[in-house]
Amino acid sequence: MCGIVGFIGKRDASSILVEGLSKLEYRGYDSSGIAVIDDAVINVSKRKGRLSNLQDKLNIEPIKGSIGIGHTRWATHGEPSDLNSHPHSNEAGTISVVHNGIIENYLYLREWLMKKGYKFYSETDTEVIPNLIDLFYEGDLLAAVMKAVAKMEGSYALGVISSMEPDKIVAVRKDSPLVVGLGTGEYFIASDVPAILSETRDVYYLNDKEFVVLEAGGVTVYSPEGEKIEKETSHITWSADAAEKGGYEHFMIKEIFEQPKAIRDTMTSRIIPGKPVTLDDIALTKEQIENIDKIYIVACGTAYHAGVVGKYVIENLSGISVEIDIASEFRYRRPIINKRTLLIVLSQSGETADTLAALREAKARGARTLAVTNVVGSSIAREADDVLYTWAGLEIAVASTKAYTTQLILMYILGLYFAQAKGTLTASEIEEIKSSMLLLPEQTEEVLKHREVLQKFASNNYMHRDMFFLGRGLDYAVAMEGSLKTKEISYIHSEAYAGGELKHGTIALIEKGTVVIALATQKFLFDKMISNIKEVKTRGAVVLGFAFEGSNSIENTVDSALYLPNTLDILAPVLSVIPLQLLAYYMAVQKGCDVDKPRNLAKSVTVE
Repeated sequence: MCGIVGFIGKRDASSILVEGLSKLEYRGYDSSGIAVIDDAVINVSKRKGRLSNLQDKLNIEPIKGSIGIGHTRWATHGEPSDLNSHPHSNEAGTISVVHNGIIENYLYLREWLMKKGYKFYSETDTEVIPNLIDLFYEGDLLAAVMKAVAKMEGSYALGVISSMEPDKIVAVRKDSPLVVGLGTGEYFIASDVPAILSETRDVYYLNDKEFVVLEAGGVTVYSPEGEKIEKETSHITWSADAAEKGGYEHFMIKEIFEQPKAIRDTMTSRIIPGKPVTLDDIALTKEQIENIDKIYIVACGTAYHAGVVGKYVIENLSGISVEIDIASEFRYRRPIINKRTLLIVLSQSGETADTLAALREAKARGARTLAVTNVVGSSIAREADDVLYTWAGLEIAVASTKAYTTQLILMYILGLYFAQAKGTLTASEIEEIKSSMLLLPEQTEEVLKHREVLQKFASNNYMHRDMFFLGRGLDYAVAMEGSLKTKEISYIHSEAYAGGELKHGTIALIEKGTVVIALATQKFLFDKMISNIKEVKTRGAVVLGFAFEGSNSIENTVDSALYLPNTLDILAPVLSVIPLQLLAYYMAVQKGCDVDKPRNLAKSVTVE
């Protein structure tokens, strides 16, 4: 969640650090700060609140120097405050640290260090780190950092500077992302590429427990044992303009409108008429697929909802049993995993801590693992046995949109691939689904033309405190995602329910004026869904219904109806989720919410 930047060179570090932090605001934060070395003295400046607060402080009290570290914090230990903000230093002020992650044994370390005479001033877990480094420092900063992290349990990406060695930055990662930027005579560290993209396009992706030393003369990467490692340089090809709003009011609406392209890109080379479905360079043989007795799909939040669709799709197309699990619960229920298990993990960022932990647990118990993610070089992508990238492009808004729809596309591709290998569908049946999938980008553009209808509905209903989303089958999976979008960006309490569950308690909450969003895209469940809509209408609900073109009878039941281009029932989630994204967006805009950076949320959840 937190953001880290670091710079060493000959230019002014403060401005570079603040600019880098501004590119990480999408990760979510409640405070920010920098530490810069000048004449062998570390100067620290940090402020609670938005990055602009720090910038205002620096305008009044500038910090000079050409080497430094910066941080945007999302509170896990201690309330948001100037004191709890990063960077944190030892009492002497000779060592400063920025940290992304959680030190799980910090209370033990804190008590141990206090017995040795160390004092603590913040409520954070991070403050133990500079004091640990101080304890082990004997003239070699890298060696001291190595000894310190050997005592630490948990997750971390660290950037460390010391006035005793004012010509270097030491960094290390474990479970939290960190990249190294390679410039000409200057070098960078960052939690994510956008922070340094304006400065360099050449990076090293650090693996877990790798250390790096940045000096004016170059960059050296070390193994946990202290041996030098030769890293392969990765060149970033996407444009810095991708991180700009492109004329849209918010990143979220821009990314909603980028979905036709993202969907098309994700199918490119994988879905081709008349040719077998391919999984890039992944080789799952017919024998290997037939040897799978269970698939687990594990994810969090929006990605979990994509997994719910994936369970339905893969089971129906291939006949393989699929379980869907919330990543934070997966490890703790002792799931049955063996060598005949395939674990599919979904994560937009590829850094989701709970999902990464589930991946590691499954691998340790012999399962084959497949990652579906949007970020090349992310932890989940590197650690899974196989990886499928969604090719959604950079997604800045905290609330995921195009990452979700492209995850859906890969669920269909996997289902078709398994069906193709097992022979559970005929060649003509597979071609029919493929042909319909290839129409989705154009149909998505048609759905986006309903924006004004949804904007009007939002303007008439944004003041409500509660909303309900109803659906059956795949519509229920989409209802869950629509409800989540509404909650996370408009702060309206919303719940999703399977239509058949209404009579089991939920209908008691329906009263005159209650807003209900009803999905009725599944033809074989259409009549049953109409009955459910009537149940809420007779109790005074205001209902917005969604159905395919031609299903005009829904108008006899709902207050307003919106029609989607016709496609196969199984593909309906790709189209039906888009108006729900738009509805949530316009609700949030009407309420004046911070759409791209909703309160208490972050883009990349890198702690459990």
